Amino acid sequence: MKKSTLLSPAAAGVCSLSEPIQAIPHGIVSRAVITAGALRMTLFHFAAGQELSEHTSKARALVQVLSGTCEFKVGTAVHTLKPGDLLHLPPDAPHAVRAPEAFSMLLTQVSEPAA
Repeated sequence: MKKSTLLSPAAAGVCSLSEPIQAIPHGIVSRAVITAGALRMTLFHFAAGQELSEHTSKARALVQVLSGTCEFKVGTAVHTLKPGDLLHLPPDAPHAVRAPEAFSMLLTQVSEPAA
């Protein structure tokens, strides 16, 4: 049976972020790394030329670029991110993603407690 996430939330574990998902030539692929309570980590690979239109999330997010470069539009600011860069998105921040070249990123989301 195939695991739904790369790591089990019930046990310590290690996974490789360098090649855990199969890229496709004309699309966006994602793979859940771990989901535990308010925490969700997802690995994404974008083929060159792919985009995600502007959207928001109720969760706080950290984006870590692993390979390639991408453009993140946050509000009216455009940030070009490269491997090793980390972007913080507070809840409800409007953002969009563009892949001028193929890139991979790790998205970490933490749901905020209800006010």
